[in-house]
Amino acid sequence: MKAYAQLYRSELLNQIIPFWEKHSKDVGHGGYFTCLTAEGKVYDTDKFVWLQAREAWMFSKLYNSLETKPSWKEMAKLGIDFLEKYGRDTSGNWYFSLNRRGNPLVQPYNIFSDCFAAMAFGEFYKVTGDDHYAQIAKDTFQNILSRQQNPKGKYNKKYPGTRDLQDFALPMILCNLALELEPILGKEQVGDLTNSIVDLIMHRFYDAQSGLVYENISSKGGFVDSFEGRLLNPGHAIEAMWFVMNIGLRKKDDHLVKNAEIVMYQQLEKGWDEKYGGIFYFMDAKGYPPEKLEWDQKLWWVHLETLVALAKTYAFKGSPMAESWFQKVHEYTWNHFRDPINKGEWYGYLNRKGELLLNLKGGKWKGCFHVPRALFEISQTLENI
Repeated sequence: MKAYAQLYRSELLNQIIPFWEKHSKDVGHGGYFTCLTAEGKVYDTDKFVWLQAREAWMFSKLYNSLETKPSWKEMAKLGIDFLEKYGRDTSGNWYFSLNRRGNPLVQPYNIFSDCFAAMAFGEFYKVTGDDHYAQIAKDTFQNILSRQQNPKGKYNKKYPGTRDLQDFALPMILCNLALELEPILGKEQVGDLTNSIVDLIMHRFYDAQSGLVYENISSKGGFVDSFEGRLLNPGHAIEAMWFVMNIGLRKKDDHLVKNAEIVMYQQLEKGWDEKYGGIFYFMDAKGYPPEKLEWDQKLWWVHLETLVALAKTYAFKGSPMAESWFQKVHEYTWNHFRDPINKGEWYGYLNRKGELLLNLKGGKWKGCFHVPRALFEISQTLENI
């Protein structure tokens, strides 16, 4: 397994990062282009705040964790400066999207813009040591916590009181975000917060009887027999489990790490497509037709986050099962998402058979994040075995 470490590190540093350095910089107006063709050509100049923040975080992380390269610091600052100048409304909420010049396009209805902005400014604070950036991260994080019960606020379209649901995505992201911001928030606040989030994930969203992690549960923590209530997203659940593993390792709680591994395997086995290979995007818990029409697509981030979870599982105890699954998912991922012709960044969207659906390297939902973060996490994890 350790031999994979160099492969993943080489792909990160020699292919993926150079692609974004070459093609995503907007030297005219700041920030990044994320809508890029297979060759790296810009096909749309709108800027999606969560993707701007993700890229700024990624280059800050590389600078802090791999090498203090001036070009990586410069890339990170390009996004940070743009976000600080244009990214928020007067209440401190982060917009969903901006035009190329930074004028708002879509209101701040999506709390994930805030989550990744907090990550980006928290990581850039480590680059510079400037408390100004730490304060932006901290203010944004407190704003996120204040919006937990109704993340979309006035932009929520649902009628209150009839079917109030909790969404899995926010606690999943908070698991990781809290650890990312620990140097700013302090161990006590992070410990209290992660304890409550882990309890919610492992005892409410996860149903021990079925072995499934649901995307939506009732406000009281129960199963809701509806399209939304039956919805499964194996990739989300698996990604959350490596966040939980990190929390368990931080707390020196081997029992929590082991439980996260068990849950991860259950989602992987449920989500694996035995006919064509790869992991389904969405599923219905009872086997009914899924609500999401794209349910059977194979997406890049689902497979990469699974590889991170399997690498961390293997590193924990050297499990032969983790090694076997890692090799299986690795073969599928590298053979289907990696572009052997244009190289650089990987493709993101395949049909069920593993055939290319969209000839793009970045867009509205895909930027400089899941591929480089996964390659970084896997290479670091396996190198440190």
